[in-house]
Amino acid sequence: MSLKTIAAKIFAHRIAKRTDRWVSNPIETQARVFSELIAKGNETKFGKDHNLKTIKTHSDFIAQVPIRDYEELKEYVNLAVAGQEDILWPGKPLYFAKTSGTTSGAKYIPITEGSIKEQVKASRNAILNYIHETGKADFVTGKMIFLQGSPILTEKNGVKLGRLSGISAHYVPNYLQKNRMPSWETNCIEDWETKVNAIVEETKNEDMTVIAGIPSWVQMYFEKLKENTNEYVGDLFNNFDLFIYGGVNYEPYRKKFESLIGRKVASIELFPASEGFFAYQNSQTEKGMLLLLDAGIFYEFVRSDEFFDEHPKRITLKDVEIGVDYVMIITTNAGLWAYNLGDTIRFVSTYPFKIVVSGRIKHFISAFGEHVIAKEVEEAMLAATKATDASVSEFTVAPQIVPKENELPYHEWFIEFEKLPSDMGLFIQELDSALQKQNSYYYDLIVGKVLQTLKVTPVKSGGFLEYMKSIGKLGGQNKVQRLSNDRKVVESLSKYKA
Repeated sequence: MSLKTIAAKIFAHRIAKRTDRWVSNPIETQARVFSELIAKGNETKFGKDHNLKTIKTHSDFIAQVPIRDYEELKEYVNLAVAGQEDILWPGKPLYFAKTSGTTSGAKYIPITEGSIKEQVKASRNAILNYIHETGKADFVTGKMIFLQGSPILTEKNGVKLGRLSGISAHYVPNYLQKNRMPSWETNCIEDWETKVNAIVEETKNEDMTVIAGIPSWVQMYFEKLKENTNEYVGDLFNNFDLFIYGGVNYEPYRKKFESLIGRKVASIELFPASEGFFAYQNSQTEKGMLLLLDAGIFYEFVRSDEFFDEHPKRITLKDVEIGVDYVMIITTNAGLWAYNLGDTIRFVSTYPFKIVVSGRIKHFISAFGEHVIAKEVEEAMLAATKATDASVSEFTVAPQIVPKENELPYHEWFIEFEKLPSDMGLFIQELDSALQKQNSYYYDLIVGKVLQTLKVTPVKSGGFLEYMKSIGKLGGQNKVQRLSNDRKVVESLSKYKA
């Protein structure tokens, strides 16, 4: 056992003890974080506008600080982007994470010294937790790759600007620098396909032990590796034992990954975003991710089925229930106040508090009142592929409100198959049945003959990659939108039908 392996195990044990302290005192921990955030923010422009210094309780906070999304917080963000200090948080942000907005072009998410430290700490602790739980640490001596955006940063009014993954690349600890792949030069390549090809050349002869990234883009890397070497990834990298991912549900990709790797590999799920690092998988045997309560973030929750009510009820951790879909509202040490992240989560445990990501509040289908969410379509897909020995590379779902004459409306699934179902009729039946079992509204619409059974439109091999490239979102942190309440995405995908 190497010195590095021994040191990793000792460090992992120490971090596990620290984690246990706040896990054992969740409500008190969140109360402390809340008080610290209010105290820090009350002399900022936002703090003065909302009289934060008078806030003592969560009820005060609800009364004085409304829920906002990016568009509603934008007037403050714009002042910070213009170079003004003490707007949302004391001083200037350390960075702006630039992301693509849905309604107003680029979004600039502030990142402070405190928030980036929490991002880095959470990434590290996710791996250390795995070491502590499993006792496996030999992988720390091998090569590790994190498929991410370019680390090249620009500057805007004295604040550095870039993608979150590119910003994070500047915080790889010294003890991992020699293990890190790819090279800095390759990581700076902007064109995703060129970058992946270069990564393949740099890594194919290395001892890769940890690979991390969004599943869809790691899949592309694995496919190019196999094409280049004619070997399973697991044979090429004998010591590859850990896959770290976030951003999307891994389950729809798992079967394809195992066919490319040639064997099973342990995995860790993360829940990071430009706005903060919220949770990581802390158990290889239990479902869900541990919600990070001691990371400079105060959490509120609103039931997703009440979110668009005029006065939706905002609750804290002590009042959440298992199995309910909530919109997660965050207040952070980067100056986001009662901020609607847009993600919906579901608690699977309340001691400790563990969650799964169930979708996006804006990404759902409710054209007929069914309110179908991402978690439901992903679980339906898993059931259908298992029943018919199919394999799926990617998919998205949209409503068809105006079908052919004398035909009922339906949900249309655009699916890129890696392996076609043994029986397409059974596949569709299983898909529809699984969705009905999970969503009673959808069931009622089918039984009541408001909707007909869903339809499948196959997409040609590589079609989703071509689509993402056509809209300028190939690679990096970009993800295929799983659900839409309109047909904009599938209309663009129509040219890539099989």
